[in-house]
This record gives sequence, C-alpha cells and structure tokens, in this order.
Amino acid sequence: MIKVVITEDDPQIAEIQRRFLERIEGFELAGIAHRLEEAEDLIEILQPDLLLLDIQFPSGTGFDLLRKIRAGNTAIDVIMITAAKEVETLREALHGGVFDYILKPLVFERLQETLHNYQQHLQKFRSLDTLAQSDVDRVLPRSTPSHEPTASEVVRLPKGIDAITLENINKVFTDRSDALNAEEVGEIIGASRTTARRYLEYLVSCSELTAEVSYGSVGRPERRYQKSR
Repeated sequence: MIKVVITEDDPQIAEIQRRFLERIEGFELAGIAHRLEEAEDLIEILQPDLLLLDIQFPSGTGFDLLRKIRAGNTAIDVIMITAAKEVETLREALHGGVFDYILKPLVFERLQETLHNYQQHLQKFRSLDTLAQSDVDRVLPRSTPSHEPTASEVVRLPKGIDAITLENINKVFTDRSDALNAEEVGEIIGASRTTARRYLEYLVSCSELTAEVSYGSVGRPERRYQKSR
C-alpha cells in the first residue's frame, strides 16, 4: 500500500480528498494536516510515500514545506492540489520536483489518473537493479512512449473524459459479454453511476458499445450496454 498524507487547510476540501482517496485501490491515508507544522510532524513520524499538498496556508506556503522536504532529503513524493493558476507558480512547483500539479476544484477522475500514473512510476523503479538508457527513457515522464498509441491517445478526448477511466471501462467489456447498466459499471470501476453513464454514452457515440433499453423488476426502463460486435 502507498501511504499518503493530505495537507490542506480547508477541512471540507481535505475531507473530499480523503473520500476520493478511499475509492482508489492501492493507497492508504496515513494522516491529514491542516497546518504546515502538523504536516512536518506527520511526515517525520509516519514517513509516508506521497504528500498531497496545497499551496496557500495561514502560516506560509506549501513551497516552504516543499523546500524543507528537499533540503532534508526526505524520501517522499509530492502532488500539488491548488487553486493557483499562475504560470510562475507551476514553474516553481516543477523546480521543486513535484510529481504532478492539479488545479482545484478537484475532480475524482483527474486524481485517479494521477495516482494510477504514480503507481506505475513506482513499479518501474522497483523493477530495476541497474540502469540502461532504455530504462531511463521508460521511467522519465517526458520520454517518448514505446507502445503503440491507443485510440483515446490518438483522438483528442472531449472535456470530462479522461483516458485512464475510459480504458478501465473498455476493459470491463473486454472481459465479459453480458450487458451492464451504468450503476453496475460504476461499481466495477469505483465511480458513480453518473460518471459511468457519461463514459458509456461516449463509447456508444464512438460505436465501441451498443445500448438497448430494458425494463427492471419495478418496470423502470434502463439502458444496458455491451461491446459492439
């Protein structure tokens, strides 16, 4: 399990992040800090793998904490979740070595995509003993992909549709031939029925899936989806 500390001064936003994190397999919440001082203590005591970090705090900025982490050679990765949209703020974050930079309001699918990428990033490192140039090219995120691009990578996806979730839903229908409704698909991939329906309808529009109306036990019509033949 990947241990995570959330550092966010707004308790409501921190709670949203906690709930999102609980829905993503492979991650465990180690603690929540609402102040930078609390975050320092949690990092020192719990030694988490990953820090979800805001920028603006009453006593300073997330960059203050980030600089302390880097100066102390603390083995922790950082993902910034912030409302700061200034280009220079992003540049400073990148100079500080953050893994990703997510703008508020936080969307579940965006966080899920980032955390899945982070899991894969760790797996690549754990599989290595020594480095060849090909290993470096595979690990660094700026490397050119060595695989054939998927349809979702070639085609620019519309707003509200991300490649990771789309691929997960495609896998659901690759592994089975029966028709499913949006609620069932949502349960399988760990998303809401509304989110699942949005992706399902997109796949129908791309002719990847077909949909038909059926009637449940209480007589209410529902759309059920299956792989196009």
